[in-house]
Amino acid sequence: MRIKLHWKLTALFCLMVAVLLGVTYFYLDSHLKDYMGRRIREDVVKDLYLGKELLDAEIGDKSLPADTDRLADKIGKALGLRATIVGIDGKVLGDSELDAAGLAKAEDHSDRPEIRQALSSGFGESGNRYSYTLKKYMHYMAVPLGKDKPVGVLRLSIPLADVHIIEAGMIKITVIAVMLGLLIAVVLSGVLSFFITRPIARISEAARAIAGGDFSKKVIIGSRGEIGALASDLNRMADEIKSRIDQVTSGEARLESVLLGMAEGLVVTDSKGDIILANPSARRYFFIDTPPEGKRPLEVVRNAAVQSAVDRILREGQGFISEEISINFPEERSMKMSAVPIVRDGGREGAILVFHDITELRRLENIRKDFVANVSHELRTPLSSIKGYAETLKDGSVNGPEVKDFLDIIYRESDRLAKLIDDLLDLSRIESGKMAMAFVPMDLWSVAKRVCAILEKQSTSKAISVSLEVPAGLPRVLADEGRLSQVIMNLLDNAVKYTPERGEIKLSAAVEGNFVRVDVSDTGVGIPEEDILRIFERFYRVDKARSRELGGTGLGLSIVKHIVQAHGGRVWVVSSPGRGSTFSFTIPIA
Repeated sequence: MRIKLHWKLTALFCLMVAVLLGVTYFYLDSHLKDYMGRRIREDVVKDLYLGKELLDAEIGDKSLPADTDRLADKIGKALGLRATIVGIDGKVLGDSELDAAGLAKAEDHSDRPEIRQALSSGFGESGNRYSYTLKKYMHYMAVPLGKDKPVGVLRLSIPLADVHIIEAGMIKITVIAVMLGLLIAVVLSGVLSFFITRPIARISEAARAIAGGDFSKKVIIGSRGEIGALASDLNRMADEIKSRIDQVTSGEARLESVLLGMAEGLVVTDSKGDIILANPSARRYFFIDTPPEGKRPLEVVRNAAVQSAVDRILREGQGFISEEISINFPEERSMKMSAVPIVRDGGREGAILVFHDITELRRLENIRKDFVANVSHELRTPLSSIKGYAETLKDGSVNGPEVKDFLDIIYRESDRLAKLIDDLLDLSRIESGKMAMAFVPMDLWSVAKRVCAILEKQSTSKAISVSLEVPAGLPRVLADEGRLSQVIMNLLDNAVKYTPERGEIKLSAAVEGNFVRVDVSDTGVGIPEEDILRIFERFYRVDKARSRELGGTGLGLSIVKHIVQAHGGRVWVVSSPGRGSTFSFTIPIA
């Protein structure tokens, strides 16, 4: 558990005061004892000489009177000390603590140190000596009596226990003073530390709020000292951090928007080659469904060329790499990869890889190449026939009925060439959106019936049965009549061309959601499965020789697809070789 600064300061102040008071106590303890000892000794000495003066004044040069014990009692009572009067011979003549019987039993005091010192030098003292008379330790001081010559000795004594009591009292007072001082110090320390730490607590609270992201918290302190300056700096720091975070957040939001909106795939690695960022486009391109961060590019993309580019950037020091790569899983795609290093302070901190999906571009290039080749081929065949027969006629080497045959061939090839050009122009206008279409409600039955009537001669010549199964009450469709007729015409014309004699063709219609679905079924040669996906491409033919023999341009189904898509519908085919085909398309209900 974290201890608050308030209690830490309080404890520190109290410890300092306790140490100071402890030192003071030990100092006073030792010095007070010495001081009290000196004071007591000085007081006893003064009392001793005072008693001497009183006795000397009373006895003069005489010997000690018979009532010496009375004088000892009087002095002891007056001074509050034990007073003893000893004769020159060492006999105890009076004692304030002894009665007559005690005096009679008192020992000879001539051998007492203080008595000998007093008689020899005029003052005697003996401390901490056990008194067998009183059964306690005493402190003795003695002086000789008599003005001219000693006639006896006055001795005062104080029990050491009394001295200890006084000293204990002084120590008790000192201890009480120290404890009281400590208590006052604790209270004052608590109060002072509270006022000192309160602004610090406010600053700490504001710092925690800032750390938690709340930059609105401000510290208001009236002090102008260091703490006030700290609070002001903290407020300025919070404002600055908020401003910087807002800038970073705004920059991150813009960067995230750019990354999310990029059509290009972006992958960023660190200096070790591990992925640290992959935008949604990159995840979509490479079908990354788990977090790629922290993994090697080969683990995520599973393309050796990508890993090789990262290694060359980070290990071999290449500055820029641009190459085309192929992705085979889950579908084949072509990607343009560009890689550059992230350089900071002369070191390479990672690599940035940008992927452009050029699959559609490559597909369009291939379509363009195929289109040019197909158009050239389709144009060359009729033009070669026209040119050859025209040159033959020009030379005049042909006469009679052959001229008519040659002209028929020239006409037929010219007509085929005109149809090809018309189909190309129609397809170009439809794809570019420049073909004007008038979408109006119309009856699908009447359109289909009119187209069947146009193709009646062709179907009859092959004994092909053409039936219309359009239910009564079928909703009107929203379409351009001419283009809808063209769609049905192309589908029925193909059905007639590729259906053997005595075959069957059926045109049916039914409501499917918000659309009318039209099916054109035949019992023709059918379409191999591998050709179904490309059947609606321009110039794509399943049987090129037969298609040209039947006068097809290879653009009919492509025109059908674009016209249906321009109406908001879709077109598809279901077919089996030798069992016929069913071409279907949808047109929105009016």
